[in-house]
Amino acid sequence: MALRILSLNVWGGKLHAPLIPYLVEANADVLCLQEVVRSPETTSDWLLYRDRDVELPQRANLFDEIRAALPDHDGYFCPTSRGELHDGNRMVHAEFGLATFVRKSLPVISQALTFVHGEFSPDGWGEHPRARNAHCLRIFDYEGGSSITIAQMHGLRAENGKGDTPERQAQADALVQLIGRVWPGNERLVVCGDFNLLPDSDTFTILGNLGLADLVTGRGHTDTRTSYYGKPGRFADYMLATPDVEVVGFDVVAQPEVSDHRALLLDLR
Repeated sequence: MALRILSLNVWGGKLHAPLIPYLVEANADVLCLQEVVRSPETTSDWLLYRDRDVELPQRANLFDEIRAALPDHDGYFCPTSRGELHDGNRMVHAEFGLATFVRKSLPVISQALTFVHGEFSPDGWGEHPRARNAHCLRIFDYEGGSSITIAQMHGLRAENGKGDTPERQAQADALVQLIGRVWPGNERLVVCGDFNLLPDSDTFTILGNLGLADLVTGRGHTDTRTSYYGKPGRFADYMLATPDVEVVGFDVVAQPEVSDHRALLLDLR
């Protein structure tokens, strides 16, 4: 059986109109999503995030909207923090983090979640660089009679760029430890997400010790951003696989544009 994995930083749902239909049409078995928002305190569609000179519309209950659009999937929401967003003239609490959706026909037989940088912040978004987490799960394919381990991470964002730092070294080590809690070591492994790193980062050497190789750079892709991202440095998102993953197809999706990040789409056996 072919398996489809999608990884995407959804940008808080800013491009909500094309985003939801794309997630449905992509028909992925596993969706690894970063920058997902949930705010049970409001029924408003939109909230506003403000931080110094940054203002960014956030879809108030993006997790619930994606879950409703994907009724054949189980959803796992993994927040890093709870802070305040603007709902008109009032402030409401919202959670921010990762979401993983898995087709219900593929049972999750093991999973683990941890912070790869910082810790959960219940009373605000936290100081920069803000906390980041990673989610790792193992699913079983009844038709194929085998299991696969999949991990996603949203890497820390540093104000001095995407170069290697001690914090990013620690982040990579924490990710490897998380994977080791779930992955038995003798089956297929896929790791993906918005790493906020350059392709020459030591993180890829560390992950390479698990047998992982990056499909983005390895297949000649040079851009994981869309036209909504105007800064230099077009790498942020990666998808890595072990040699036993039979890649049927892999794409860094240029169209439609549903975020300031491109979706990564892997078909495998």
